[in-house]
Amino acid sequence: MAEETTYRLRIPSRTENLEIIREFVSRIARNAGFSEEDVGKIQLAVDEACTNVVKHAYDGDPRKPIDVAVRLDYDRLTIVVTDEGKGFDPKAVEISDISEYLAELRVGGLGIYLMRSLMDEVEYSIQPGVRNQVRMVKYFVSPAQDRTEAKQPVRSGKSRKRSG
Repeated sequence: MAEETTYRLRIPSRTENLEIIREFVSRIARNAGFSEEDVGKIQLAVDEACTNVVKHAYDGDPRKPIDVAVRLDYDRLTIVVTDEGKGFDPKAVEISDISEYLAELRVGGLGIYLMRSLMDEVEYSIQPGVRNQVRMVKYFVSPAQDRTEAKQPVRSGKSRKRSG
């Protein structure tokens, strides 16, 4: 059985620290073998999650921490962003139809939409003032890509490339 590895970063919730968080996550994803396209998706999703913490959970209070945990498993990269700020109801800001959202010029919830679009899984655990977490998963081979490849004939001597 493959061993999992977890990397952790605890950093004050300042806008200028978002670059440090993006670089932290990107290096791990790149070293794990994700394509540059997927590294960009992961980076953007984590940036959106941490920006939400800075702006909404802590209302810009730079004394509060953001915890970022990145776990590598044999088939996936899991990122957990944790804060102790105000919580929210993720279902209240869901966007079911982006065309309708843009046509109505609505504000809010676009970051959540982006995270769901860029990652394979996104889950929330909300306990306002105690612990709020967003858990995002990116598979090395996305479930949709895996189903497509399963239909393709297997050629000997070639290895499968990680998702991209």
